[in-house]
Amino acid sequence: MAKSKPSIVQQLPDTPQVKEALEFLTSIVGSACQFKASDIHIRAGHQIMMRLDGRIRQVKGSPQMSDEMIERLIFPLMSKYYLNRFKEENQVDLSLSDNNGNRVRVNMFRQMGQLAVVMRVIENHIPGPDDLGLPQQVRTIAKMRQGLIIFSGATGSGKSTSMASLLNEINRDRYQHILTIEDPVEYIFTEQRCVISQRQVGIDVPNFALAMKAALREDPDVILMGEMRDPESIEIALTAAETGHLVFSTLHAPNSADAITRMVSSFGGEEQSTIRSKLAHNLRAIVTQRLLPKKEGGGRTVACEVLTVTPLARELIQEPQRIKEIKDLIKGGDKVEGMLHFDQHLEELVKEEVISDEIALTNASSATDLALKLKGF
Repeated sequence: MAKSKPSIVQQLPDTPQVKEALEFLTSIVGSACQFKASDIHIRAGHQIMMRLDGRIRQVKGSPQMSDEMIERLIFPLMSKYYLNRFKEENQVDLSLSDNNGNRVRVNMFRQMGQLAVVMRVIENHIPGPDDLGLPQQVRTIAKMRQGLIIFSGATGSGKSTSMASLLNEINRDRYQHILTIEDPVEYIFTEQRCVISQRQVGIDVPNFALAMKAALREDPDVILMGEMRDPESIEIALTAAETGHLVFSTLHAPNSADAITRMVSSFGGEEQSTIRSKLAHNLRAIVTQRLLPKKEGGGRTVACEVLTVTPLARELIQEPQRIKEIKDLIKGGDKVEGMLHFDQHLEELVKEEVISDEIALTNASSATDLALKLKGF
């Protein structure tokens, strides 16, 4: 199979305005990559700021931005679709590429009547599981063939990067069709053994629900749905899993039990028992992530909780009054079953000298229990 990179980057006109905007984007994104910043903040009335190792810091020597400057540096890079959407809603999500192939996920909005832009830096290569430090319990998910996989956690916890890493493992190992549905498209995959189709909501398809309905007719083996946003998209994702597809998606929830509750509570009372049953039979794993600072300012690393859906987990999912028992199930889970508790992973990261005792204890589910384990009890 010929290797090719899908082209989803819009063709921009060759004008002085576009050249100026691209030069600015290349400069600011290049600086962010150099300092390993995860996000860039640009606001009218302020200097440019970046998030480094989880902390937002001012970029020394950067100009104080104005509405006019932000318009001049961002608007020329936006298509008519996104410009119109911003004018209608005063906010818009899109992705942009600079002259060096680096990409950013952009959210442009208004605050206090002025323009503001937040750019999430997307690496121009997809990191492998080793690069990310993903535990074995997460890596094993790439070997699954069918069912729903959910990555959960706060915004900016690395969910999209972890999913892309696992998809690229599938891309490397199997002869299949991977279909991604995103808003906006983040990582651009280079086809290896798989055929890869990447659809951007708002450009290639109007919304997630329509894209997922069409997906079942597009012969995919693996589907990435950027986010389960409403009951319709949740139900279609479950149907896709039920019909033999491997489906990846994300949710904003702090742990596995809350992720399940959030999905079920999206539906009315009469439908909830049906959704519980579908989840019990088609959910394969939930990975909940946090990004934590490494020792001595060496960047950030991922800490994970992993629920794999065993027969006992299926019982707990189907019985609303027992959903809280999932936390105990994960805590006592056997590694053979692929379970991983947050505190267990934190303990491993401390012993490997990736994070400090202080960071581990601050983020532990039970700081007392973890402190005893770190002391050898």
